[in-house]
Amino acid sequence: MSQTDMALENLRKQIIELNVEESRKAAREAVEAGVPVESILNKGVGLALEEVSRRYDRGEYFLSELVMAGEVVNEVLSEVLPLIRKGEDETASIEKGTVVIGTVHGDLHDIGKNIVSTFMSALGLRVIDLGVDVPPERFIEEVKRSRAQIMGLSCLLTTTLPAMKRTIEALQESGLRPAVKVIVGGRPVTETLAKELGADAYGHDAPDGARKALRLIGRE
Repeated sequence: MSQTDMALENLRKQIIELNVEESRKAAREAVEAGVPVESILNKGVGLALEEVSRRYDRGEYFLSELVMAGEVVNEVLSEVLPLIRKGEDETASIEKGTVVIGTVHGDLHDIGKNIVSTFMSALGLRVIDLGVDVPPERFIEEVKRSRAQIMGLSCLLTTTLPAMKRTIEALQESGLRPAVKVIVGGRPVTETLAKELGADAYGHDAPDGARKALRLIGRE
């Protein structure tokens, strides 16, 4: 096994086991070993998150573990992202697309959204997080400004589902809809409901949402 393969295997192991300090150390060692940033993100972090997602689906991991996984990934990114930001050329080669994400108007919950944002960043997407209680016009304004390919909408309260629908309608009315994919998620959202709302995809958890975001723009 090559040094690169060993470094990536160790990184995956530490992330999957939710070891914060060891994950950061493994990321630093991978960087020092000359492992390309894109490999660290895709073959290291990305594959580790897929296993975290599988464990969540099997009931071996729960929401607390997903939150912890988000914290672990943030530590890994703190070691890796400075390399990406060294120059515009390198950044352009790593970033796979731009996502504007937020919790819709009337909803102040952000745990799920924050975890999804972290996972998306870990997979190489540029994430613009608008926070919570975001009105439709703010989403549209930022999508237009950033030229984002994806708009991500989150909610926890069933009563804010109409706000999610209004935001997608606002995107349609703006004329941007043909160029922008919409992914939705949150406790009251289902695959069927996502289609009724007019979304392109539904993420049933953070890893799933991040992977589907990549798939929507053909960068998986």
